[in-house]
Amino acid sequence: MQVRNVVAPLSTRGAAKQARDVATIIFSAFLVAAGLRLFLIPHQLLSGGVAGTASILGYLTSPKYISIFYFAINLPILIWGFIAVGKKYICLSMLSVLSTTWFLNVIPLVKLTQDPILASIFGGVIIAGGVGFSLRAGGSSGGFDILGSIITRKRDIPMGTVLFVMDGLVILSLGFFKSWDSALYAMLCIFVKSRVINLIHIRHVKLTCFIVTKERDKMLCRLNLLPHGVTVVNAEGGYSHEGNTMLMTVTTRYELAELRKTILETDPKAFVNVLETVEILGRFKRLT
Repeated sequence: MQVRNVVAPLSTRGAAKQARDVATIIFSAFLVAAGLRLFLIPHQLLSGGVAGTASILGYLTSPKYISIFYFAINLPILIWGFIAVGKKYICLSMLSVLSTTWFLNVIPLVKLTQDPILASIFGGVIIAGGVGFSLRAGGSSGGFDILGSIITRKRDIPMGTVLFVMDGLVILSLGFFKSWDSALYAMLCIFVKSRVINLIHIRHVKLTCFIVTKERDKMLCRLNLLPHGVTVVNAEGGYSHEGNTMLMTVTTRYELAELRKTILETDPKAFVNVLETVEILGRFKRLT
């Protein structure tokens, strides 16, 4: 009876989290499509990535085909991501791609501003919001976001930086096929987008945690299940002169919530000091 009472709330919280993630992905897809339809496409600008590639093809043919190009280019990337990243991530990304494709056909093509600079800035901010929130929900907006996620999981590189480099290649294509003025406006959009994504997607921000506990063995057992190494330091209380153990580990801000939960479950009386880390040298993740 007690087991059922414990499992039921856990399953309810899991279902609520899934529903919240799905709602976040759909709203993020709306932001991406709105940024394109209301700011960038009316000025024939780009946001970079697959959306930018699809936009170039649409500008060369007809803007009404942009949504079709967007879905067609995303499909093989999603298949690769399914193999390289994971099912949940790609399922949420597929939902994002499908929702974005639908919103691209539903949202009217309206030129909200006549200034291409303002269109670049506000279009980049809105699209970055969609990309960043979809990443935080555990998915992506598809396309280069999936490629960027694969790279950031293997290399400690900020997501916004990866996208900025890949998007730059698309911008060069716009300069050759259309005009360099449009390419420079699009570069401004991509720069703004990469900065905002780095603010929202905080996986690369490092934190150092010092944990003082009397439950040394239990805490080590739980922390060793996490992807980062732990250093053990024998300590002594300055007032009580009692022996304690201080554990030091470096994690990301993205993973801090899971670490905090692990510590409190193992030793609610533990003392924890969390500091933001400027730089790391050496191996960050434990070898598997």
